[in-house]
Amino acid sequence: MIIAGKRALVLGATRGIGLAVARTLADQGVRLILPWFDWPESVSALQEEFGGGRDGHLLLRTDLRQPDEVAALMAAIDERFGGLEIVVNNVERGGMPILHGGYRREVNREQWQLEMDTTLRAKWLVFDHALPLLRRSGAATVVNVSSIAGIVGRSGPAGLLFNDGYAAANRGVQSLTETWARIGAPSIRVNEIMLGLIDFRHGPGTRGWDLLTEEQRCDLLAHTLLRRTGTPEEVAQAVLFLIRDADFLTGAVLRLDGGYVVGGERPSVMPEGIL
Repeated sequence: MIIAGKRALVLGATRGIGLAVARTLADQGVRLILPWFDWPESVSALQEEFGGGRDGHLLLRTDLRQPDEVAALMAAIDERFGGLEIVVNNVERGGMPILHGGYRREVNREQWQLEMDTTLRAKWLVFDHALPLLRRSGAATVVNVSSIAGIVGRSGPAGLLFNDGYAAANRGVQSLTETWARIGAPSIRVNEIMLGLIDFRHGPGTRGWDLLTEEQRCDLLAHTLLRRTGTPEEVAQAVLFLIRDADFLTGAVLRLDGGYVVGGERPSVMPEGIL
């Protein structure tokens, strides 16, 4: 896809991965729609970088868990841009066990539903409301951002970072990716990027990572074949690949985890055999 001049809805652009994706697409000449809701300390910086109507970008306060607000967002996109070619569905909320503890705690009374509503249902709301705009464009693409929590759950070293509801919600994202790829074909490609330990998302730069002991951090990195965490910029480059370069890819999952899922136990030395 030639993306210069295209219109892209990028969720979660106030910080971390979403911000890196927004910057990468802007550098490619893409016009951005950047909804924001929480993380108020980051919104002013986002406004300064992308606001004021510069380069044709649009910033709107939107609670993506609310159908009426998502509908209003799409109406604003239609009025301002007349269509939409790209959606980066980067919205989630996850409770880290090392930080939040279990769901039975009084402070976590709403946490399970928050994880489901934000990580899973908000993605569905965005796609469902964006679909008419995407179809109208003639050639469009959607990238769902998910986590390896959907594979590993609360097991191994990552069990300190991935809670049950968050893991269950991420397991559901792949089902949505495959269903939407069928719905969108042939004009809308839908793919998923599944993330491991990324800086500012389950890695350094998060409160949960800071709470881990040195031994616990070492265990997580030892389970990762590349022995490090990823960066938001590396994620942004992978997202750019799915949008710009992967024209024959749809309904697929690209796992960007440094080898965490296949880490852990190493293959044993091949025996000599007795024959």
